[in-house]
Amino acid sequence: MATVACACCISVEDSAQSKNQGRHPDLVFPTRPRDRLAVTSWPFRAYIESPGNRDRKPGVPGMDIKEFPAMVVERFAVYNVNPLLNHFPSTDPVYLESFRAAVAKAHSHIVDLGLPGRCFATTDTSTAEAAVRDGCQWIDIAAAIGSPSVRQHLSAQPGQKPDLDAAAIHLARLADYGGKRNVVVNLENDNPTAEDPFFIVNTVEKVDNAYLRALPDFGNSIVKYGEEGNEKAVAAMLKHAFNMCHVKGAVQSDAGKTYSVDLSRMFAIARQSAYRGYFSMEFDTNGGDPFAGTTKLIDETLQYLG
Repeated sequence: MATVACACCISVEDSAQSKNQGRHPDLVFPTRPRDRLAVTSWPFRAYIESPGNRDRKPGVPGMDIKEFPAMVVERFAVYNVNPLLNHFPSTDPVYLESFRAAVAKAHSHIVDLGLPGRCFATTDTSTAEAAVRDGCQWIDIAAAIGSPSVRQHLSAQPGQKPDLDAAAIHLARLADYGGKRNVVVNLENDNPTAEDPFFIVNTVEKVDNAYLRALPDFGNSIVKYGEEGNEKAVAAMLKHAFNMCHVKGAVQSDAGKTYSVDLSRMFAIARQSAYRGYFSMEFDTNGGDPFAGTTKLIDETLQYLG
């Protein structure tokens, strides 16, 4: 992918000069409640056949990620999906085109592509350069399958606190490349260290690029911050969200404790923030069957959106 390698050589100076040229993401959002729903492939990871999927369970029926959009339509009557890149068995152009064709055949749409983690918030230049290079290549994949955005996971260097200035420098370059491909880079509050919600907000504000946005997850910060802190975190992120928000009704901590998410409050905060994008169902599979759990999340979401 020589064009990607060349584009990823964007310098810090070039990124700073180009970020204020007035480019903005080009995406028209639906307004009908059900049309704003999406389903992510993460809760269904036990079923998905892919060499990069370490969570596949051989005891359950398998599916290729190409089958996922049609399954979501059939089981949930939802016509938007956001798959994870590590659920793709291949990223060669022929396979990507076949996936895009499968989405179209299901009359579905890709609304986000979930990416692996990389270290952007580090002063280790070689590590950060590799993160930018990989991120650019993944943006090209998103463009190839017709995804308007990517969810770029942020990783942390072992024993190091994420560096805000470094994160801003390197993510500005990634956002600049996203702007060239009209693909938004979303940052999710997931990993409590590398993806702290307030760190993400500070990074997005420091970069100040329309193609770098926050992706608020309704439940991911509740273990660290508690219910009240989680609401503040989601509210702060929604101010910088564009097209994607993850819906969870409950989260289980590493210690096995289950935290319930007040979805009525979450959707009230989303309304107050004038958020117009998609709500993607991401049932926490520690709570049971992903099919039943996703159905419950959809029903609750439609109640609050209606």
